[in-house]
Amino acid sequence: MSTATFSISKIQNIAKNFAIEGDIESAKPFGSGHINDTIFIKNAETNSPDYLLQRINHHIFRDVEGVVVNIARVSAHLDHKLNGEFKTENGVERVLTLIPTLKGSLFFKDEDGNFWRMYHFIEDSVSYDLVSSAKQAYEGGEAFGRFQRMLADMDATLLTETLPNFHNIKFRLNNFYQALADDVKGRVKEIPEEIELIKSYEEFMCSLYEMGQAGKLPTRITHNDTKFNNILFDKNDRVICIIDLDTVMPGYVAYDFGDAIRSLVNTAEEDEADISKINVNMSLFKAYTEGYLKEAGNFLTPEEVESLYLAVFLFPYMQGIRFLTDYLQGDTYYKTAYPTHNLVRTRSQFQLFKKLWSHKSEIKSIIEAEQKVASA
Repeated sequence: MSTATFSISKIQNIAKNFAIEGDIESAKPFGSGHINDTIFIKNAETNSPDYLLQRINHHIFRDVEGVVVNIARVSAHLDHKLNGEFKTENGVERVLTLIPTLKGSLFFKDEDGNFWRMYHFIEDSVSYDLVSSAKQAYEGGEAFGRFQRMLADMDATLLTETLPNFHNIKFRLNNFYQALADDVKGRVKEIPEEIELIKSYEEFMCSLYEMGQAGKLPTRITHNDTKFNNILFDKNDRVICIIDLDTVMPGYVAYDFGDAIRSLVNTAEEDEADISKINVNMSLFKAYTEGYLKEAGNFLTPEEVESLYLAVFLFPYMQGIRFLTDYLQGDTYYKTAYPTHNLVRTRSQFQLFKKLWSHKSEIKSIIEAEQKVASA
């Protein structure tokens, strides 16, 4: 369902269920997320804050209460740390602030069965779909490394696993092979090269999963959706806040590292149709890894550091599988702009994987070298 479905009067009526200040001047769609609908609420009162109203996609996030409770608990923990021993040097880092409803709930359910939540809008911030400098990459690595470090002493069992098997490659492969067998849209004939690639690297890609199953990787609280545009920066490219906490739940640190690299080093957009434009920016990889391990390196186990290398390749491979599975099933999960959008996304991710694979020795060396610096 698109935000275009909702009239301004509908949005105003929904927003008035939350404990907001002032009156609503305007409301318009905001951001470019694939899953939820986000609306920017402009306050008519100049001294009152603006807000972001979000419709939570409850077809994907079926445990809406679990999602918002996870966000509230993690935000409270981070807020405590940021006002204590982990206060950042520039003093601007913040956490997301959920606005309760007038009845004290963290979400509102409307008469049509849609679930809504509201945040304070963070002013004077910017996010990047494509990273243009090593400074941005380094700051982003520090931000996600610090995020994990600040949550390292929080009991992961306090959080609900809101998306079971979200980064479980075995689960994703099983879904893919089922979609392949069903071929409900008759699209299998279009993807022989993609099928061959998936099968060729399947054993290697399951190695991180096997480490976890063998108990070699501790379960920690992780973000699980570390695309670079989930970091808000100020005008000086300093981190203000990590956003989009819907997927915060128990996981392995490598999940966050691999997904961040996937979005960071790509020289093209995630849905670039011309794969000749897709390459790997290794200077950004090095900068991000340096920033990340500066913050996270001291609490990671040797096995976790090893898993970072595996995750670099796993995440474009797995994301390509997810896009391709959705394409085979008729585009029911991701928002699409045209009929072959998910296929284009798939091929973009697999090209990125191939480019990363060609740098595997350099990637391993950089991780090992930066971990030595962090541990010194």
